[in-house]
Amino acid sequence: MSDKSCDVLVSGGGIAGLTAAAALGTAGFDVLCVDPAPPVIDPNAKGADMRSTAMLQPAKGVLQSAGLWDRLAPHAAPLQVMRIIDAGGDVAEPRLTRDFNASEVSDLPFGWNFPNWLLRRETVARLDELPNVTLLTDTGTKTLFTRENEARVGLSDGTRVRCRLVVAADGRHSQMRQAAGIQTRTTRYGQKALAFAVTHSIPHENVSTEIHRTGGPFTLVPLPDRSGIPSSAIVWMDEGSLSQSRMTMDVSAFEEEISARSCHIFGPLKLSSPRTIWPNNSQKAARLCSERLALIAEAAHVVPPIGAQGLNMSLTDTATLLSLALERPNGLGDRQMLDAYHTARYKDISLRVQGIDILNRASQVSAPLLRDARAAGLSALYAMGPVRKTLMQMGLGVK
Repeated sequence: MSDKSCDVLVSGGGIAGLTAAAALGTAGFDVLCVDPAPPVIDPNAKGADMRSTAMLQPAKGVLQSAGLWDRLAPHAAPLQVMRIIDAGGDVAEPRLTRDFNASEVSDLPFGWNFPNWLLRRETVARLDELPNVTLLTDTGTKTLFTRENEARVGLSDGTRVRCRLVVAADGRHSQMRQAAGIQTRTTRYGQKALAFAVTHSIPHENVSTEIHRTGGPFTLVPLPDRSGIPSSAIVWMDEGSLSQSRMTMDVSAFEEEISARSCHIFGPLKLSSPRTIWPNNSQKAARLCSERLALIAEAAHVVPPIGAQGLNMSLTDTATLLSLALERPNGLGDRQMLDAYHTARYKDISLRVQGIDILNRASQVSAPLLRDARAAGLSALYAMGPVRKTLMQMGLGVK
């Protein structure tokens, strides 16, 4: 066995873990980030994550502090308008459309959309620039032993790491969370989410569109043009068995189905990426920390892909940890810092998990009367200007 030491060990090399490592490393802390699998940074490689992520306004500050924004900005697709369409009538066509324009609450767009594989590529490149950050792949965390002044983490390759703070960014089945004995509460919706990219003839004009009918939302998020042709990323949530069957559907039949489900608002949709499928649950940890351990991202909270909240909540976790670490660098990972982290984040996480749960259940309804009630509720909320602005600010994560 060999021993290593660092200020911070980040368990998990997904987007959230890599970003946390970049932010803490840019702040001057010695960081080791470990993950059992190397990040896939080529869109054509096996295992590439073809989903996209909308980085909302507050995320920009986190990305700047991590030295990432200048790398990502050239690839950004601005999200100026969030459009919600209810197509819950007898025919699959829009019967109610409501636009939420960022200009009502800000001089900036709601956010910027990026392909997930590109986020990984640029973040890995940033870590390579930082001499005080090490990314160790093909290696995971296995054991956790803590005491008041340090944590000791056993890695899968036999290495033992001593550090002041462990950041668990190792997913919904977090090994570090389980090692600390922190319980979770999980809600299963019986849904799966299909994610893929498309091209289309009608420009999206930087409008993110969420279409509600039955089973779950069908969301089209702007991407930069692909070879001069308008492009969007799609997340389609539906009953698990239906989503699974669509994974192997003939491409031409699949394109017909997604075009119909999109109500043809952008014309015929053409598949431009592999299809990927993901389980759709919500989950919340009972506590966000224990001795020398902080939970972030899906180790702390899992939500359905509605309103671009998932990774943006994760980046707020990182921003909070970073702020507390910089306030008291000598107190990195101590009880005072971690209790403050839990207090700062837990209520907001709980509210957002609950709110997204309500929205997802509303999107699943199939009975005509319930679909009519959903449309009426959307229309009523939109008509109340102050309420509409408050909802948009909460969606941005700024209220």
